[in-house]
Amino acid sequence: MASIFTKIINGDIPCYKVAENDKCIAFLDISPLTKGHTLVIPKKEIDYILDLDDETYLALMEFAKKVGVAIKKAIPCNRLSIQVIGLEVPHAHIHLIPMNTMSDCNFANPKLKLNKEEFETIAQKIKAAF
Repeated sequence: MASIFTKIINGDIPCYKVAENDKCIAFLDISPLTKGHTLVIPKKEIDYILDLDDETYLALMEFAKKVGVAIKKAIPCNRLSIQVIGLEVPHAHIHLIPMNTMSDCNFANPKLKLNKEEFETIAQKIKAAF
């Protein structure tokens, strides 16, 4: 069965896409810790990031760096947290989280509640910086 991320890649589930290439896609997390919290995933559905073949892994990391640079330009923040922690979706993914303090990237924090317009505005800012 396809993961929710594969369904997003296939267009079966909508997302707030910020960037895409032939191997990877980046979209806003719909339960963000901070504004601009983005997920970067390979289009190849592999559960665990270290199980990716070298080519896909390196492409994912290179893409994540480019997306991260765009986020940093678009969203005021001191740093960008880069985390690989997901157990909830069986599809390798990287969280890029704009942060001003260490607590900004704590997954125990309450998630932001953003409306559609806020998500669209954030996505547009990141796309423009990409």
